[in-house]
Amino acid sequence: MAPKQAVFLEGNLFRHIAVMSLTASVGLMAVFIVDFVDMIFISMLGKSELAAAVGYAGAILFFTSSFGIGMAIAAGALVARALGAGDVEEARRKATNSLIYGVIFGALFAALVWFNLRALAALMGATGDTLALAVHYLAIIIPSLPFLLVGMVGGAILRAHGDAKRAMMATVWGGIINAILDPILIFGLNLDLTGAAIASVVARVAMGVAAVLPIIKYYNGFERPTRATLHLDLRPIAAIAVPAILNQLATPIGQAYVTRAMSEFGEAAVAGMAIAARITPVAFGVIFALSGAIGPIIGQNFGAGQQDRVRGAFRDGMIFTAVVVVVVSALLFLLRPALVSLFALEEGVTLTIVFLFAGPLSLLFFFNGVIFVANAAFNNLGHPYYSTFINWARNTLGIVPFVLLGAGWFGAPGVLIGQYVGGAAFALIAWVLAIRVMNSPQSGQPSTPFQREGRLMQLLHARR
Repeated sequence: MAPKQAVFLEGNLFRHIAVMSLTASVGLMAVFIVDFVDMIFISMLGKSELAAAVGYAGAILFFTSSFGIGMAIAAGALVARALGAGDVEEARRKATNSLIYGVIFGALFAALVWFNLRALAALMGATGDTLALAVHYLAIIIPSLPFLLVGMVGGAILRAHGDAKRAMMATVWGGIINAILDPILIFGLNLDLTGAAIASVVARVAMGVAAVLPIIKYYNGFERPTRATLHLDLRPIAAIAVPAILNQLATPIGQAYVTRAMSEFGEAAVAGMAIAARITPVAFGVIFALSGAIGPIIGQNFGAGQQDRVRGAFRDGMIFTAVVVVVVSALLFLLRPALVSLFALEEGVTLTIVFLFAGPLSLLFFFNGVIFVANAAFNNLGHPYYSTFINWARNTLGIVPFVLLGAGWFGAPGVLIGQYVGGAAFALIAWVLAIRVMNSPQSGQPSTPFQREGRLMQLLHARR
């Protein structure tokens, strides 16, 4: 019989998805709202180069956080699968070693990015004072990546246990601390971008601590690591983490190209895109949370061999996505006047881009949700390289030609139009491919990569 931690093996799937997504989104939006408020404060300073610098920096921060998302996907999938199969000891070991590898590789990745900040920001299209501001902002934040990784991986482990509430609270605490420090540092001490960066670093440290403590206290979720167990788990962790990281890196690389294309239309256009980028995760935080939320549901049921519930979770995830996108898009359209006031928008390209997003383009975010759900299925059903293929295809073939055409036909707004339209085709491909994976005769059988790895772990344990 499955242990108590495997809470998704029974009950209404749509309810599980809604509760996990809505709860997780509260935590995500606590962080995203702070970024949103940062942009409001920076806009209030009345310097377009500051808003543009945050836009360029945001593309690079997205790049670094994608590394953490990939490690979190690996940890969540492995722990959820072990819990679904009833092996609490394996779940504890995978959680420990996933966190250790996340911190080690995250620190190395952060160092690589930190030593190349100017080149990366220039590659985004930043120049002059805007380039200097973006590099200064990033130089403070990038070294805190390992703490962000602890928070991300810890949250994924908590969600694998079905504890969406405590995973949520980890990011909520980070968001609260950031929200408190922002006005004090930005305005009270007149630190501008420096203050915003320092607040983000402190918030990342708090999030990491808040994610790890509940795993220890409520689940005894870690064990003392050894060289043997670290070696034992490197391959299964890498088997999911490497393609997941490659998968996640595709999105910021695609976004970097979009930023570069938008920079051709001036700092006002980049500022408009940066504002839309801050609105997006706040408005669609539930959809961003969906991939991490539905992953443990699919993973536990896959580990227990309940393929009907795996397919049901995928179907209900799509329905949930459609409902959320329609409701949020309607709200964004109604809130257009409020956005004008919040960001002190005036007639021009910045206003045009923000209104374009808070209107027809937001409906196309449904296709982003399709890819999130499909990728969760691939990662938890033993086909992580499928999600890698989909994301890279979408962020290259689905962006470059469409953005070029959109920019040529419609100018700066066409950059965003091309980005969204191009992604829709690959979302449909992901949907079809996920259905094929779930309906495959081999799905859920011992010949799948996940279960072969499980048998290998048993043999290695026996030898030890």
